[in-house]
Amino acid sequence: METIKGFRDYLGEDALKREELKKILTSVFERYGFNPVETPIIESEEFVKGDNRRDEAVSDIFKLKDKGRRKLALRYELTFQLKRISNNKKIPYKIYQIGPVFRDEPVSSNRFRQFTQCDVDNLGSTIKDESEILALAKDFLDKVGIKFVINVGNRELLNEILEKEGIEKNKEQVLREIDKLDKLPENNVLINLKKLKAEKILKILNQPESYFKKYDSYSRVEELRENCKNYNLEINFIPGLVRGLSYYNGNVFEIKTKNMKESICGGGAYQINGVQSVGISFGLDRLVSLVNVRDGRRKILIVSLNEDKKSIELARKLRNEGNCVSLFYGKPSKALDYANSYEIKQVIFVGAQEVKQKKFKIKDMVTGKEKILVLEKKSKKNLVFQQK
Repeated sequence: METIKGFRDYLGEDALKREELKKILTSVFERYGFNPVETPIIESEEFVKGDNRRDEAVSDIFKLKDKGRRKLALRYELTFQLKRISNNKKIPYKIYQIGPVFRDEPVSSNRFRQFTQCDVDNLGSTIKDESEILALAKDFLDKVGIKFVINVGNRELLNEILEKEGIEKNKEQVLREIDKLDKLPENNVLINLKKLKAEKILKILNQPESYFKKYDSYSRVEELRENCKNYNLEINFIPGLVRGLSYYNGNVFEIKTKNMKESICGGGAYQINGVQSVGISFGLDRLVSLVNVRDGRRKILIVSLNEDKKSIELARKLRNEGNCVSLFYGKPSKALDYANSYEIKQVIFVGAQEVKQKKFKIKDMVTGKEKILVLEKKSKKNLVFQQK
């Protein structure tokens, strides 16, 4: 049976890679002082829609009902749930969350209906905190070897430009069209803006960066750039960068790589319960397709040749040392086939002779070579392997 379109199974190496990326992200998040939270996948439909009902992402929510006929919905992102969990928290409130979100939207090679977001949010933030979150993103992307560009825009600046140009009617629609500039040919966007009598905005957005210094709100971009210098971090100003969600109220950012058309992470400044905040979200599903990370721990298969107790003792010791150890009870030939199927690199055989001599044959499944490991008693508590 196939999965529903837009949903996927993750098995084997794909699943392991996802877990390793989560570990790396979690490590980076916590090094910057962010703490984990978990929130429900299902919420009331009213709460999910919130104040942003006209956002495209909100229109794509999956709706459902429980046995009580209550109107519910699957979460489409993680930020709106902060309205509940941030109440009465001392600020700055620094949290992260990794979990699935759902959108009933068209599917493409890098866009699914269920995908995993990895969010960090700082509630009670300043522009200094915005630069730190971008530094956090840099640390992670450098660690996994992704070359990137940080694009920055400002929603206040866009609103200021629209106001000065007298484009107040259909402002939200105009912003939605501007947001399509990196997705559609510019001429298509121009045609749509003409229908809204806002085509002149496109000429302004194509001006060099120096042009925007005359707007008061551009100072927010300058301040962010100056603070980013403290982290040896460069940003690329794009005046037409909107981000699709309407709750953004200041600097917004998207991080791009040459190897993918879509952004790999994005975020910006927003208010939650009247508190100025900033967040960024990493798309795990897109990251998985860009990197090749592996669990650095050794994977070992212990094959018990009618020596179950000693095999279990040996497995416990190796696990305590941080190795990934599986036990196999059966014929050696089947054990080797099993190890190959699950890419287990080392196989140790435990039989009566090995137990008596405290010498174990270990087979390298990559090279095919065999080595002897001698189990020595160094103290009453610890046993160690010494290669012979």
